[in-house]
Amino acid sequence: MAEEKLTPQAENFSEWYNQIVQKADLADYAPVRGCMVVKPYGWALWENIQAALDRRFKATGHVNAAFPMLIPMSFLEKEKEHVEGFSPELAVVTHGGGEKLEEPLVVRPTSETIIGYMYSKWVKSYRDLPILINQWGSVVRWEMRTRLFLRTAEFYWQEGHTVHATSDEAMAETRLMLDTYRDFAVEDGAVPVIPGRKSESEKFAGAVSSWTIEGMMRDTRALQSGTSHYFGQNFARAFDIKFLDQNNELQFAYTTSWGLSTRFVGAIIMTHGDDQGLMLPPRLAPIQVVIVPIYRDDAEHSLVMPVVERLQKELGESFRVHVDLRDGLTPGFKFNDWEMRGVPLRIEVGPKDVEKHSVALARRDRPGKAGKSFVPQEGLAQTVGETLKEIQAALLARAIAFRDEHIFAVRSYADLTDAVQKGWALAWWCGSPECEAKVKEDTKATTRCIPLDQESGDGLCVVCGKPAREKIYFARAY
Repeated sequence: MAEEKLTPQAENFSEWYNQIVQKADLADYAPVRGCMVVKPYGWALWENIQAALDRRFKATGHVNAAFPMLIPMSFLEKEKEHVEGFSPELAVVTHGGGEKLEEPLVVRPTSETIIGYMYSKWVKSYRDLPILINQWGSVVRWEMRTRLFLRTAEFYWQEGHTVHATSDEAMAETRLMLDTYRDFAVEDGAVPVIPGRKSESEKFAGAVSSWTIEGMMRDTRALQSGTSHYFGQNFARAFDIKFLDQNNELQFAYTTSWGLSTRFVGAIIMTHGDDQGLMLPPRLAPIQVVIVPIYRDDAEHSLVMPVVERLQKELGESFRVHVDLRDGLTPGFKFNDWEMRGVPLRIEVGPKDVEKHSVALARRDRPGKAGKSFVPQEGLAQTVGETLKEIQAALLARAIAFRDEHIFAVRSYADLTDAVQKGWALAWWCGSPECEAKVKEDTKATTRCIPLDQESGDGLCVVCGKPAREKIYFARAY
């Protein structure tokens, strides 16, 4: 219940997270180990994420389709790196209709193989290219250690899969979708992610290169929040995706894939939440404005409710508005409950407010008296719109400040091992997997990404001291 206090972040961030997901009514544990039930409030947040992404996908020429969730085992075995990468996580169907299947079927962990097979049927000529398809659905990966939204056996996502005539086109697509994710995360989620390239050991199974957006959570751990992969011709060769080019010569195509999942709900929770509960960015919040009527008796009820109904109608034309009409609960309980759920803006309307033709506004990003003000009812829609924009910007600024305070440019291995205990380390790296593995073994920190923004020149690897041409982020991660 909302009246029970959360475990403070500083005391136990992991327990704080587990509690907030349930107390804010986002999700619950399913009877199947490692699976989750996304409750209506959590699903409404995911729907807003979907809408924000889908709008961007369609603006860049992508279309939606749906592919089967059952994939022949032989399909996965066609791409060696791919099957090796996913084998430990596969859920396999061996029986159907009461009989043993001739070939086992895999519940999709991702769809490169089944979509690659279909593309091999559809692609015949350069005139068929590019193919720019996205699908919304769920996938299953048999995770051993799970946590709601962050890592579950079944999770919801979108996965884009595209085919191109040239390597340059495919790489441009890979980078375009990385930029699309970054724009969504920053502008809608107020999550200041850092875009970059994954190391060879951290890239997607079967990819030539993988690109990621990495966010810093309030405990300073990194969260991979979306990925975009360039496959070159790996999957085209495995699934025989060929086309006749303009010279009438047969060529293998170039493919990409990219995805963002319900893990981003976890990113929002852990980037913005505090010890009072969620703090949702207005652009994605299921409820942007909650109106709480305050009255003690029938006379006050008759005075307050007509004003509440009028304001609900006025504001409902532009914002996602909810009126809290629950009986038997005190205003204080309701205030705490909506703070727990992270609603950006609360409007309180009592008898005195009616008399003064005003309302009380309470901003979720400024708890207590600091976030409360009294404003006229006249022009309230404009006031609400401006306030929501301020809240969106304030959440992003707060997250950027926190991130920047916890990133440390390091030049020695001792500094690196110290930095990853309190944040992220940005360091020169020679590219050696041995140096990468040493950091992981010594500190439990992994390479997060080679950022797009690089210093000019070169330096010395923070681990081995050999020449290095790129800087990379090291951090403990989810």
